[in-house]
Amino acid sequence: MPIRRVIWIVLDSVGIGEMPDAAAYGDAGSDTLGNIAKHRPLQLPNLCALGLGNIAPLQGLPPASAPEGAWGKCTLASPGKDTTTGHWEMAGIHLAKPFPTFPNGFPAEIMDAFEAATGRGWLGNKAASGTEIIAELGEEHTRTGAAIVYTSADSVFQIAAHEEVIPLWELYKMCEQARQMLSGKYEVGRVIARPFVGEPGAFQRTPNRKDYAVPPPKGMLLDQLAERKVTVHSVGKILDVFLGRGIGPYDKTKSNAEGMAKTLEAMSETKEGLIWVNLVDFDMLFGHRNNVEGYARALEEVDAWTPTLRAALQPGDIAIYCADHGCDPTTPSTDHSREYTPLLVFGPEVRRAVSLGTRATMADIGQTVAAAFGTSIAVGSSFLADITA
Repeated sequence: MPIRRVIWIVLDSVGIGEMPDAAAYGDAGSDTLGNIAKHRPLQLPNLCALGLGNIAPLQGLPPASAPEGAWGKCTLASPGKDTTTGHWEMAGIHLAKPFPTFPNGFPAEIMDAFEAATGRGWLGNKAASGTEIIAELGEEHTRTGAAIVYTSADSVFQIAAHEEVIPLWELYKMCEQARQMLSGKYEVGRVIARPFVGEPGAFQRTPNRKDYAVPPPKGMLLDQLAERKVTVHSVGKILDVFLGRGIGPYDKTKSNAEGMAKTLEAMSETKEGLIWVNLVDFDMLFGHRNNVEGYARALEEVDAWTPTLRAALQPGDIAIYCADHGCDPTTPSTDHSREYTPLLVFGPEVRRAVSLGTRATMADIGQTVAAAFGTSIAVGSSFLADITA
């Protein structure tokens, strides 16, 4: 049967072992799945049945003798280790150089221009954890009205503001102004609005985050699908990463639980085409906060949901689990890690017990999706024939 629908789920930051150049990124020894499994026993029977334990040695997660799908791991061929780089590569965009990072904060010329454009002062301008910087500077922000600006090891310019001090419409406008000025050597991958609420000592970030990404180059997967009038239904932050290009129906989400629920809803609504999902809690709530227990529980929740997903698959469907980078919560770093990412492919049209090996690029996934809908992208090798022959 021809492929009618692909359900593609990105488990954000679920890496599966350091890449050969990990040390150059400060990530020697990073292994998100492997190290979590060593620190805390994982119960992932459904993912293991698909072949998770066949990808790499994982303590307590043995390989299946006859996996119920195809398995492998993907190399991030582009330099970098962030959301934009990983998702863009999946869609067929290889970066020649990484997006710039500013571990010591942004230069005076950028901050002066930001203050002039927005009419507000700023606090911070350093690399920091989002929760820690609002705890540190939130009270001064509420007193002065100055925006909290910070970055991380990733290519981001983040603006945090209390929703009762700088209303959302103004915060979003400030992000748009920052996006316009951050070009050339300052062109970060994303500008991110990080609103919060609450009182000193009890500030909490809200779900009203908004990302402003760099426009992806033309010709990537979503452009190719749009040309063929293939429906793309996105769930989670996929819409923001690609600025909505080639995307029709979409659902924003506030949690993995909502993302999984919205995926099932999308499957009931979109009977043909691509449903592309990002489940962000692994990264946002647990990886960046070095929360091993939270990360482990989130993995187990996706595992427990997997039979429901499989039951909703129809003839002509292919489902894919993958990731965009690592974010090992067991290391001292709170940043993303340069890791291989797992690849599990399953569904009514997928052969069982197929090893896909180590893919040279994440673009192999995008090329496979493209092939399923009768098109192609510039980079990557399709494994469609391997899983459906």
